[in-house]
Amino acid sequence: MNVNLYGCQGRWLMVDLGMTFSGNEYPGVDLVFADLSFIEDRAERLDGIVLTHAHEDHIGAVPYFAADLGVPLYATPFTGELVRRKLQEAGLEDDVELIIVEGTDKFDVGPFAISYVPLAHSIAEGNGLLIDTPFGRVFHTGDWKLDEEPIIGEPTTEEELCEIGDAGVLALVCDSTNVFNPAESGSEGAVYKGLHEEVARWHGRRVVVTTFASNVARLHTLGEVARATGRQLCVAGRSLDRIIEVAQDNGYLEDLPPLVDFDTAMGLPRGEVLVVATGGQGEPRAALARMADENHPIELVKGDVVLFSSRQIPGNEIAIGRVQNQLAQRGIVMVTDRQSAIHVSGHPGRPELEALYTWLRPEILVPVHGEARHMAEQARLGSSRGIPHTIFQMNGDIVRIAPGKPGKLAEVESGRLVLDGDIIVPADGEAITMRRRLAREGVVVVALDAQGRATIEGVGLPLDEDYDAFVSETKEDIATALGKLKGAARRDRSEVYEAVRLATRRAATRWSGKRPQVRVLLPEN
Repeated sequence: MNVNLYGCQGRWLMVDLGMTFSGNEYPGVDLVFADLSFIEDRAERLDGIVLTHAHEDHIGAVPYFAADLGVPLYATPFTGELVRRKLQEAGLEDDVELIIVEGTDKFDVGPFAISYVPLAHSIAEGNGLLIDTPFGRVFHTGDWKLDEEPIIGEPTTEEELCEIGDAGVLALVCDSTNVFNPAESGSEGAVYKGLHEEVARWHGRRVVVTTFASNVARLHTLGEVARATGRQLCVAGRSLDRIIEVAQDNGYLEDLPPLVDFDTAMGLPRGEVLVVATGGQGEPRAALARMADENHPIELVKGDVVLFSSRQIPGNEIAIGRVQNQLAQRGIVMVTDRQSAIHVSGHPGRPELEALYTWLRPEILVPVHGEARHMAEQARLGSSRGIPHTIFQMNGDIVRIAPGKPGKLAEVESGRLVLDGDIIVPADGEAITMRRRLAREGVVVVALDAQGRATIEGVGLPLDEDYDAFVSETKEDIATALGKLKGAARRDRSEVYEAVRLATRRAATRWSGKRPQVRVLLPEN
């Protein structure tokens, strides 16, 4: 969920405004955002938001924060159209200024002069940013890789990057995601061969390929594979439909074969259809998960094939494994990028990082994008390759690039927010913390009547056949605890509440080993 801030002469520039998807640590939550309180408190000094590319971890939070921040958004046409649709769906299209930037000409945002630098990535119009300031130039890579055959778009060449380096780069703010990969990430063009061989290999069988919906180059490749292997192309997943529509509106995928609908696909001989589906990360509502659960118009049977033309994002292992196990139990063949050359990463391996260092020759390296171990490793790599200064930065760190000695200056509030229902709340707030406790330990509700008799309801306790005995003994414990209250304490609601709560919790722990939340309902006076 990338959000980067650059400050200069008292003004601020935001680069990207992304989100991430929730995991088990946030029960009942789908979306997670960066806490923007630092810049929200200084919103009058924020001049604009520049978006590098259209992946959700770079643009997904725009509908939730851009209107309140009240500054223009800058994006290239493909990214801009996807952002416009997000704003439209949220009813904010008229509330947020969206400026489309064509080409690589400079545009000014406050004291920053910015130009897009086209770079290869696993989406159309991936870009780095060249940010000119009165104190020097910053090259902000965004997500990138080197690719001699990118299929979609024309990345900046080695010669052009060297020219940027010749003109001077103060700081390189660089993607660290694949720093532990000792090899180059590989070309998108090379994926065609691997996918063609795999699809052709499974003659007579229905083949489903799952990939990232945003990878327009991969969609082009799959269209060519379908054409070369004599298969009709079918697309399953709303995000795929949206990406194809936006891509074609912006001059991409113009040679994509005509698509067939689900009914037509199911009516074709099994070996004459190629299905492209969402869900390679195990998303439960995506097309592949529904196929695995036999709850989708595209039906798979024993012997059919699913190709995972995508990498497994860390944290999604359990969800992906669940889908793959369902497919395996039904006798469906699966091929991943570990078995066949059907995917390449969109992020740079070590050789690509080293090449960029050589071409740009920055004075300072600031690793971003990745976990702490990735950024620390890139800092070590940059130092070993002769970059004079490297800065290991964590969320909330304010780093000085210039003037003066580069390094960390301060820490400011950072953290996570979550979309809980329709409300954005702190990820460590009472509601989410309590929900986590309830999921882990369960809850017991005790209602007392005017005579002090208890009605008990336990939820989530592993008691089963012992439940009635637990309730009976807990009632006795409550009566004993109330009997120990003397004088004014017997009429003090807080004293009564706490005595009942503790007696109930001790009984639950004794019976179940759990420490549930206990809520006590007292009669009105």
